[in-house]
Amino acid sequence: MTTARDPRGVCEAPPRWRSRLAKARSAMGGRLGAALARPALDAGTWEALEEALLGADVSWAVTEQLLERLRSEAARRRIADPRELRGLLTEAVAEVMEAPDGALDRSGSPSVWLFVGVNGSGKTTTIGKLAHAEVQAGRRVVLAAADTFRAAATEQLAAWAERAGAHLVGGTPGGDPAAVVFDAVSHAAAAGAEVVMIDTAGRLHTDHNLMGELAKIRRVAERAPGELCEALVTLDATTGQNGLVQARMFGEAAGVTGAVLTKLDGSGRGGTVLSVRAELGVAVKLVGLGEGLGDLVPFDAAAFASALVGAEGVEGDVRNA
Repeated sequence: MTTARDPRGVCEAPPRWRSRLAKARSAMGGRLGAALARPALDAGTWEALEEALLGADVSWAVTEQLLERLRSEAARRRIADPRELRGLLTEAVAEVMEAPDGALDRSGSPSVWLFVGVNGSGKTTTIGKLAHAEVQAGRRVVLAAADTFRAAATEQLAAWAERAGAHLVGGTPGGDPAAVVFDAVSHAAAAGAEVVMIDTAGRLHTDHNLMGELAKIRRVAERAPGELCEALVTLDATTGQNGLVQARMFGEAAGVTGAVLTKLDGSGRGGTVLSVRAELGVAVKLVGLGEGLGDLVPFDAAAFASALVGAEGVEGDVRNA
């Protein structure tokens, strides 16, 4: 995906990203607009920029990282007009979020993708939407219902499997989740399926017994005949910085390789996305921009940065592209 540039050289986000990130942009827009409207680039400008970033739920560490880069660039380019900082900030946000490992890894035969996350983070829905996209792309998909503690969880995944055209492998209620994973990977290998997606219980990140079970599931998923290519943590973007605590705990138990940010369109905390990448060191691989089947999309750093802080407009700094 490419972004257009306005006459001042500031990237403009694709219309879909701008409209879907309206809440996140609005949370930052008022303060950012006021900071950049100051008559001179002075200490007050930097203080106002800091408030704008923190107000959008950018962590303190990432805020300082961004401001340090902006100060350095402003000095190097001898910038005196605060309005010129918008383009620099957009570039800085995109650079923070850019990741060479941002694409989903499909190198296995079959490729096994493990999904973890707390209840309500959108994990099962993410799997369903992604399974639909993979099947539409011509790949055979197996879904593993490894949340054996809740019958409703298996029923929900079964509904998604039917809708997507994927095969479901489940177990007995209260059974061993790792056994379900073994059966699913074995079935996929025998059937020639390309992808296995594992749904796990929406365990609390503070429950160490359940986190130990998650580590066991990962060990089974790593065994032949499949190859564990991804361990993705789903995070509800509306929870803000609390999502970082979840991601760190899951990273220890499951060896998280990437993050999926759900409900980004409904969140005013767009800055959380920066914190996930900068502080956890994992790529944001997918984001949810709405409720539709096609609204789970690959993360685009340039589009995100432009939609969050790009060219100013009217009505609270939100403009149709």
